[in-house]
Amino acid sequence: MTTETLRATAKSLFHVGLRAADPTLAVRRELSQNPLPRLPKGTLYFAAFGKAACAMIHEALQHAPPGNRVKALAVTNYENAREVEGCKVLAAGHPLPDANGSKAAQHVSDLLRNANANDHVVALISGGGSALLPAPIQGISLDDKVTTSHILLNNGYDITEMNMIRQQLSSLKGGGMSLLAQPASLRGLIISDVIGDDLRTIASGPTVAPIGDNKTARDLIMHRGHWELLPKAVQAQLTAGSNQDFNWPLPEVKNTLICSNRYSLNAIKAAVTDHEAFILDEALDGDVSEAVAKISAQIRDHIASKPLCMIWGGETTVTLRGNGKGGRNQELALRLAQALDNLSGDWVFLSGGTDGRDGPTDAAGGLVDGSTVKRIIDQGYLPKTFLDRSDSYHALKHSGDLLMTGATGTNVADVQIFLYRP
Repeated sequence: MTTETLRATAKSLFHVGLRAADPTLAVRRELSQNPLPRLPKGTLYFAAFGKAACAMIHEALQHAPPGNRVKALAVTNYENAREVEGCKVLAAGHPLPDANGSKAAQHVSDLLRNANANDHVVALISGGGSALLPAPIQGISLDDKVTTSHILLNNGYDITEMNMIRQQLSSLKGGGMSLLAQPASLRGLIISDVIGDDLRTIASGPTVAPIGDNKTARDLIMHRGHWELLPKAVQAQLTAGSNQDFNWPLPEVKNTLICSNRYSLNAIKAAVTDHEAFILDEALDGDVSEAVAKISAQIRDHIASKPLCMIWGGETTVTLRGNGKGGRNQELALRLAQALDNLSGDWVFLSGGTDGRDGPTDAAGGLVDGSTVKRIIDQGYLPKTFLDRSDSYHALKHSGDLLMTGATGTNVADVQIFLYRP
């Protein structure tokens, strides 16, 4: 089996993982088993937000009982926006919030405020919802939230830390949606894009209690040394009395996790036919450089005289070191190509975001092999030069190793696949 065949196999397995995370099938499974209520005196409200919003709400609308009054609104990123019959679709910025996101958040808030005790609200939540619905609280501007998001993204905060901080600055996050929807009954159908599937972290937990309070957020940022970078209004908010008491009693909500990264990993493993396949980690996290050290050690420990497929899932972080272009999956792939440059046998390594977009780029990640470093050097460059300025995108572009999928319409964090033939 040649390296080119291994590359094709890795791409095929990645797409198996994407299909397993299909939001349409996830919603169909749940609503077929647990149907939506008939409301002779009320309205069935659908509010979808995240990268899978359009697919989720399109399927959910098919399950509305005949005769029910229905109102539907979806908010997604620009790449995944499309028309959905019977639903108003709004597009907004991701990973950084923008003005369209603020307007969309207001539409969602207005929709929820109209619900009464006879109504039922279905929240369809997927990854990306935090940035798509900024909903800044009084005293915080959109620019304040954008600046804060820049700081968090560029300095290695993981998704739980980022969303805990975002919850202190938003009227919808950290249970805010639950409060706005009362007295209507509320049901959340949730697709996870975070390690451990903590519902408080997914899209910043709009239907569950927050992760922490203002003091938790303030202490974390001060400990990391980034407090003085924050806008003054954000500093004031995090210094004031807690915006949200994270022990507050929220209205009762029926939240259901309907899909996660684990679905993709299990599907990939099941699809492998000509290699011994095993999942090594379902919670790969930490800085990319630490993840590479862990993965490369595991690969060398498991290498044997037979074909192997090793699988990981999770979400790493990147600390920017320059003004280059890239994302956590591209940098992980490039660093691993360096770490395995002297590994014997044919091998390929894929690291990709299931949303099809890695950082602020058009790539989903990287697909490298034993010749990646040589191809970069043959172009007249050194991989280290690119890594020193966080420019993994252009390094992998030179070596022909960018993983391109386009927007996938789902988001269940990242997947890594290593294929080996002795």
